[in-house]
Amino acid sequence: MAEARSSDAGGGCEGEGPEGSPRESVPPGTTVPRVKLLDTLVDTFLQKLVAAGSYQRFTDCYKRLYQLQPEMTQRIYDKFITQLQTSVREEISEIKAEGNLEAVLNALDKIVEDRKDQEEPAWRPSGNPEADLRSALVPYFRQQRDALQRHVRKQEAENRRLAEAVVAGRQQVQELQRRGQARQQAWQALHREQKELVAVLGEPE
Repeated sequence: MAEARSSDAGGGCEGEGPEGSPRESVPPGTTVPRVKLLDTLVDTFLQKLVAAGSYQRFTDCYKRLYQLQPEMTQRIYDKFITQLQTSVREEISEIKAEGNLEAVLNALDKIVEDRKDQEEPAWRPSGNPEADLRSALVPYFRQQRDALQRHVRKQEAENRRLAEAVVAGRQQVQELQRRGQARQQAWQALHREQKELVAVLGEPE
């Protein structure tokens, strides 16, 4: 009975998923999402893994146990395969979650889908490396030149604003100096008048 079960475990998995469900057929011309392709790849890997570790090979490794307890050997094998598939699926799920693979693959599908509606042909090398390099670098250098020119114009405007502020500051300083000198002259004149007045008042009659 164990031999019959081993033949079922070792074979009969072609055309079926790791859970025993048949694979879905895809109509010709249909674009399969990359997330689904990844799941299919994992399923195929598990099928080949189970086929490589068939029950027959398992019993060859544990002949003594198989001869004494064939049913227990079958249960151990079934549990081992189940845990192996679960561990692989959990590991793949963690990798997909950590790398955000579903979002990345869906975004890649969208890029490919959007490209289908573009009538412009995709870029191809012309066979002239110098021309290809120039066509790729010239737009970049022009963009950098325009950005540099904008920066220069902005800096020149800032310099003009600062120069105007310096000139205005100098004019204010000159005006303050002029007012200070005028006040000093007025004070000196007042002081002289006071001295003259004191002198006149102090003369004997």
